[in-house]
Amino acid sequence: MTLSIRNQLPGTVTAITPGEVMTVVTIRLSGGRALTAAVTREAVTELGLVPGSTVRALVKSTQVALATTPAEGLSIRNRLPGTVAGMTAGDAMASVRISTEDGELTSVITREAVAELGLTAGTPVVALIKSTEVSLATS
Repeated sequence: MTLSIRNQLPGTVTAITPGEVMTVVTIRLSGGRALTAAVTREAVTELGLVPGSTVRALVKSTQVALATTPAEGLSIRNRLPGTVAGMTAGDAMASVRISTEDGELTSVITREAVAELGLTAGTPVVALIKSTEVSLATS
């Protein structure tokens, strides 16, 4: 299956916490960092997820926010530190490539945000991803 989602991080399921409607799936990424996905109970069953399952965490680039300082006091579970590897800017939006221990991520943010954050190649950033914005795929 070919997908248009740029951010595809491989990992292994380490924990599954079922809820009434949604289930929290914890994944250990290839670089060792934990990532949390909140998916439906049906998705866990349909994908056959159990601890030890190999998955790909999928995140649309428009769902990756960036911070230039450690983010505290947020409900966002996934905070992946990295460095700006490069960017392409248009009139309104910019595509920012971030290098992390777990692979490369892409974030699409406004040009105004790029300017306000002072982003250039080499800038340390934290990629912020809500667990509800992480989808899972199996091979």
